[in-house]
Amino acid sequence: MRIGYSVEGSTDRAVLCGLKQRWCAHAQLVEGAFRGTTGLSQRREIPKVCVELTAKGVELIVFLRDANEEDWRAVLKAYEGNCRVEHQHLAIFGVCDRNIECWLCADADWMAKETQREAAQFRVEDPKSAFERAMEITGFDRKEREITAMVQRAPLKNWLSNNRSFREFYERLRDRSQTMRCEIENLLER
Repeated sequence: MRIGYSVEGSTDRAVLCGLKQRWCAHAQLVEGAFRGTTGLSQRREIPKVCVELTAKGVELIVFLRDANEEDWRAVLKAYEGNCRVEHQHLAIFGVCDRNIECWLCADADWMAKETQREAAQFRVEDPKSAFERAMEITGFDRKEREITAMVQRAPLKNWLSNNRSFREFYERLRDRSQTMRCEIENLLER
């Protein structure tokens, strides 16, 4: 199985890799060439990434981005609107409510234990800088391997309870997994 993906940065890629290892370890990840961040580049690039990745034989395409200061639901709706009809059945879109670190730090107590820091520093509106300091992320060492391993151990049930944008992404992947060869844990309380 081949899963295509397009993300904004190295931490996003590491999170996606960790989730893939957890749920669909046998799958191969294939990165799309998308690197744009403006609305104009997204409208132009999402269809190109879909064409590129379907030509590479992917069965699913995961797009993941940050909402930054915007409402994640509005960003998600606009983001999905950039996908052409012929690729919508392949695409799953995820938008982090601020940034990917909000997902990683959705359980501040767990993150504190993982990084041997105080939980209070992760209980902030934007935990990005606290997470990067705790992980000792630099421009030369993005700690992707460590973050991937961390996600494999993460208490996803707590992420689901504490972060609505992660829950939305998880629900979409879980629903899609029912028709694929992946075993996404049923942690949803419906």
